[in-house]
Order: sequence, then structure tokens, then C-alpha cells
Amino acid sequence: MTSPLLHRTRELLGQAIARYAAVLPAAPELGPGVAMKTGLDQLQTLQRQLAERRLTVAVFGLVSRGKSAVINALVGKAVLETGPLHGVTRWPRSVYWQPEGVHTPDHLPWQVELVDTPGLDEVGGDGRTEMAQTVAQQADLILFVVAGEVTTQEYQALVTLYRQQKPLLLVFNKMDLYPDLDRQDIYDGLDALRRTLAAEVGDLPPLAVDEVVMVAASPASVPVRTEWPDGRVQETWEAPPPQINPLRDALLRLIQRDGETLVALNTLHRARTLEADLVNQVAQIHSDQADAIIWRFAKYKAVAVALNPVVGLDLVGGAISDLVMIRTLARLYGFPLTNHEAGRLWKAILKSSGALLLSELGSGLLGAGKTTAALLSWGDSATGITALAGAITAQASAAGYGSYAVGKAAKTYLERGCTWGPEGISATLTAILQEADTSPALARLRQELATSLAPVGRAEKANPPVNVG
Repeated sequence: MTSPLLHRTRELLGQAIARYAAVLPAAPELGPGVAMKTGLDQLQTLQRQLAERRLTVAVFGLVSRGKSAVINALVGKAVLETGPLHGVTRWPRSVYWQPEGVHTPDHLPWQVELVDTPGLDEVGGDGRTEMAQTVAQQADLILFVVAGEVTTQEYQALVTLYRQQKPLLLVFNKMDLYPDLDRQDIYDGLDALRRTLAAEVGDLPPLAVDEVVMVAASPASVPVRTEWPDGRVQETWEAPPPQINPLRDALLRLIQRDGETLVALNTLHRARTLEADLVNQVAQIHSDQADAIIWRFAKYKAVAVALNPVVGLDLVGGAISDLVMIRTLARLYGFPLTNHEAGRLWKAILKSSGALLLSELGSGLLGAGKTTAALLSWGDSATGITALAGAITAQASAAGYGSYAVGKAAKTYLERGCTWGPEGISATLTAILQEADTSPALARLRQELATSLAPVGRAEKANPPVNVG
């Protein structure tokens, strides 16, 4: 049995995949089809990750802070290379960990993907920014490893990662070398850095971390004295076991309490970004054909109104024509029209009919109707016939323009992929944020995502770049 939240998210992803697959060009390896195929593949990857109950944890930090050692200690074996060399890790690498005793609400185990990254001060400028942005956006939560006093460079990196709208834990490694240090000292140091940087660059988020944990992933060797029965004394150096429980416990608490919501929110947030790109590709593929459909219906409607002798039929026939045009456009784009957006488009149709009605009132033809006006002007002077022709032309122009406006409104909605309808990804994100319990780790995420979901001119907002180091 699938938990309701994850089932809801998978169902929505399935609908989006089916929707865009239906409008994928016959030759996806050409033109915009290439980008569409890539976007669809990424949506399908997100859907598979949901089925696997996978939570992704990105591990960042400067070189020689012990990121790989922290991951090894968490999984309980040396799966990543560590050593005294500067920057052993050269590219992001994933290690999978299945913690015991932590399950989803439907009693399936969680799979945690721990992503080890190169030191942020080792990768070159543009490469560092691109790597950090890609890994941070794909993660459900972030660990930032330090070892000793936090530097200004580290705090600047913390700030940019903190703004990625993911829960962020500061992992103070090598605590065995700082026996007199406690967490409050670390918080005080972070606050001092924040105030110093705020004076230089302006307002900064408070502390830029959600929680601080102290570990010793690979404690320094200590001397061990051995006395033998024959009186010999032998001294050797032994490495104590890792002190990783504070981090393991913090992660397990967070996963058990917020894992499902974090995965669902991050999946939908990434899907929303992918959908915005897919919408742009769909718009490129169908824009010219959609414009041709709109113009064709506008011309047909204008001619029909000009030739129709009964005024009432203008309004009814015009509304029907607009609805047929909207359905034609919807079939072209392959997107469903939800009741929410259909209602908005109907208002545009009514405004179109209203413009036609006002045109007919202004021409003085509404009372007698076009047939009567035509008969009265038959034997009249050329001036009357000219006036009738002018009035009919005005009505036809108003009808054509009204249909054009309705078509443009429908095209704009369809090119945006219906993302703000009741079944859209953005709307589902908003609903989940409203329904989810707000734990300390989710409080900031909830607030910032809600802010980013606020429609500004209906434009999808892009994630800010991660410029670390």
C-alpha cells in the first residue's frame, strides 16, 4: 500500500508525463524535440525515485574537512577513499544507505542516497557553481561539514546553500580535537560571522543552518600501553571507533518525521522546473500552428457575423465558435482544460460576446435586426446602403477581434501547461504545504516555497544560482 502523499505525487507526475509524451514530436531527435525528450526522461527518473522511497542527502564542505569519512562512518564501512592528500574526492559520487528501524507510513524502508562532493574550494569557479547548483537542487536535504573554526568562505557557502530551500545541517567533524568546544560555541561563531558579513553585504539569513551536530568520523589515533606478564611494556597507536551517533540520530529523526514530505516537495519542486522547460518547448513546436488556427476562426467568425441576418444568432454562434476554437487548440497542445481555467476562458468569451453586442447596439441594428434594416435600405438612397455596410463591417470586425482575444487567452494558458489549475504541479505543491505538519526542519522550507509559488504575472520563477566559495 502506497502512502497517500507519495501516491498523490506519483499520480501527478504520471499525468504530466502522459501529457507531454502525447505532444512529443514524431522525430524527437530533431529541434525542440530533443529538449522535450530529455525533460520527459528526467520526469520519469523522479517517478522511479518516488517508487524506491529514496531520500537524497548532499554532503558539502571545503577540502580536507572529512566529508568522505563522515559518509563512511554513517554507512558503517569504508566505501569512499579517504587520506591525507588534499582533496581525494574529484567528482560527486553516491553511496546508498538503508537505515534500520526507519520506515515510510506504509511500512516500507527508506533508502538514503548520500552524495559526496569535491571540496568547494578545489573546483574551478564556473565548475564549482554548476556542480553545487546541480547537486543542491537534486537533494532533499544538505549536510555541510566543517572541522574547526568556521571560516568566512565556509559561511558564504553556507548562505548560498541555505537559500536552496532545503533543510541544512552543519556537521562539526573532528570534535575529538576540540574537547572543550560545545554547540553553543559554534552557534556563537556563526552569529559573529553573520553580523560581520551583514555589515558588508546587507541582510543575511539568521545563522544559515537549521541544526548543528558534532561528530568525529575518523578520530585521531591514541597511544595504547600494553604490559605483558614478563614485564615487557609495549606502546601502540590505535584509532578509536567513529563518534557518529549524533549525526545518525539527527538524520533518523528528520527522516522519520519529515522524510515523506521532503521527498514529495522536492520532487514536485523539481518537476515544476522541468515542466516550465517542457512548456517552452511545446510553445515553440505549436506556436505558429496555433496562431494560424486563431486567425482562421477569427476570420470565419467575422464573415459569419457579416452574412448572418439575425442578430441573436451572432451572439450564440459566436460563443459556440469560440468554444470550438478552444477545443481545437487544446487538442493541438494535448493539454486538458480544467474546470478552473475553463471558467476563466468562458469569461473571456462572454466579454467577446459583450463587445459584439455593444457594436450592434451602437450601429442601431439591435431592435429591428439586420433583415429589417436590409429591407428598409433596399429602396433607400446609396447613403443608407453605405451606412448599413459600415455597421455590418464594424460588427464583423468586433466579432473577429473578440475571437482573436479568446484564442490568445487560450493559447497562453495552454502554453503554460495548465500549471495553475486544480490538478497542476504548482497547485499540488501549495496544497501539500498547507496540509503538512510544520516541524522545525520544514518551517523555513514551507515559508520559502510558499513565497516562490506566489504567481507573479503567472511567470514561473527560476531557482537562484548557487555561487559558492
